Amino acid sequence: MSLLPIFLKLDNRPGLLVGAGNVALEKIGSLLKTGLRLRVVAPEARPEIQQLAAEGKLQWVQRAFQPVDLDGNFLVIAATDSAEVNAEVYRGAVERNIPCNSVDDIPNCDFFFGSVVSRGALQIAISTAGESPAVAQRLRREIDEQLPQDLGPWLENLGQLRRDVLATHPRGEARKALLYQLAHRQVCDAASCPSRQMALAPLAEKPAAGRVYLVGAGPGDPDLLTVKALRLIQSAQVILHDDLVPDAILQLAPKSAEIVNVGKRCGVKNITQQEINALMVRHARSHRSVVRLKSGDPLLFGRAAEEMAALAEADIPYEVVPGISAAFAAAAAVGCSLTSRNTASSVTFSTGHHAQSHNQAPLPQLQDATRVVYMPGRDLSLLALEWLQEGLPPEFPCVLVSRAAQPDQQTHSTTLGQLGDAPAILAPSLLIAGWAITESTAYSLTLDASASAAI
Repeated sequence: MSLLPIFLKLDNRPGLLVGAGNVALEKIGSLLKTGLRLRVVAPEARPEIQQLAAEGKLQWVQRAFQPVDLDGNFLVIAATDSAEVNAEVYRGAVERNIPCNSVDDIPNCDFFFGSVVSRGALQIAISTAGESPAVAQRLRREIDEQLPQDLGPWLENLGQLRRDVLATHPRGEARKALLYQLAHRQVCDAASCPSRQMALAPLAEKPAAGRVYLVGAGPGDPDLLTVKALRLIQSAQVILHDDLVPDAILQLAPKSAEIVNVGKRCGVKNITQQEINALMVRHARSHRSVVRLKSGDPLLFGRAAEEMAALAEADIPYEVVPGISAAFAAAAAVGCSLTSRNTASSVTFSTGHHAQSHNQAPLPQLQDATRVVYMPGRDLSLLALEWLQEGLPPEFPCVLVSRAAQPDQQTHSTTLGQLGDAPAILAPSLLIAGWAITESTAYSLTLDASASAAI
């Protein structure tokens, strides 16, 4: 049986709570916040409940429950330590068509209390239909940790600004697009607030465009998305994603979103960069919120510079939302730090194409730097040869990491001298090389195992 999640207005409505012990006290706090006119019926009451009654915040009737107590109430909660009394309360409520909750008694419940995350007017309620309140509480804690603490004041300002917009502008697509844009912007109560000025200016003066977000999807694990990235994905109208963004992240998008793969795999392009730029501009000019979803971080080997230039030229507003680069996920997989006071004072990032290119001057490299090579390719012999000719020793530590932070993640530890003989691993892969790796116990153990297997 499916439940209907709803939020009730209880201000100044009459409600009955039968019981005044520990369980009842837990419910009173959330009930009083709603403005409910609460009457508590119980022979005895906890001191806290007696104090609330003395302050006039609720009414305490000091006697046992009687069926007549149910009359005229909007909702009823049974929270005594007697299963018989709770069942009697529920039966009487059903006879009078009054919704009733018997605490921790699923058969005698018309509704359930959810575990609630609050930020001012924002409420997120989680229910398991009484199956496992502990699971609901765990999810509440996890959501609470992710939501910004200042969300409540921001929502209050946004709500007032929305009312101003509704009172200022006529109904139509332009007003709808404006409200959608405001939901993604910082809002303050100052008259000089840019969002406030944009909202109250004549609609004809606003640029006929949505907004594009260049969002980092991280290495592929949905748990490693930033809170802002997740929020934008879940509210996007259009998602233009790289080929390496996994389905687990794309499934977070709303069902109404248009999702387009604009990536390339193994060097094969399904679409040109110019066509990607044109898609972003076209959708934004149609008043749509566009998420350009890139694996890792948008500003690292993601052609973000070209896309930002195209958006700026088309006068399309955009924002960059950083993501966790695969380099950091790969280092975490190996259990090593990319920098170390003892062995590595810097880090260099390159791609396999740049690292092995003979058509450009070699990139300056520090001998003590940790080297991270994205997309190193399957044949690492040329890269190994160049590094050896550069003066790096054959024992220079190397680790190949495949599909970092994903369930099928793999690592292979080796040395520069043996790098050309490394087995092929699944793409996307990444190479980390440097003395800092030797401080990882995982590297040493894997290297020892590889050497033993080779003997």
